[in-house]
Amino acid sequence: MKAVLGDTIIAEASKDDLISIEGNWYFPPSSVKSGYLVESATPYTCPWKGECQYFSVKGEDAVLQDRAWSYPTPYPSGIDKVGKDFSGYVAFWKEVTVTE
Repeated sequence: MKAVLGDTIIAEASKDDLISIEGNWYFPPSSVKSGYLVESATPYTCPWKGECQYFSVKGEDAVLQDRAWSYPTPYPSGIDKVGKDFSGYVAFWKEVTVTE
């Protein structure tokens, strides 16, 4: 599967390596290409997953604020709920399209 912004592939991994949580595909950290994500200061804590790290996504023409996110150290109960450790996995939003 691929996370794509315009013609740029931001992340790519086998579907078996991704984790689906609440309708979003989370890519393994090693599958995200360097240079496209910039850490954001936007704060958020999910009540069951834990503290979130947002990222802005750098495209060819713009930087899109908070279009990716990750849970660097999810709550143990969140990992239990998902059934897999999703620490550091990255999900994408809006203009970043996830396709097979």
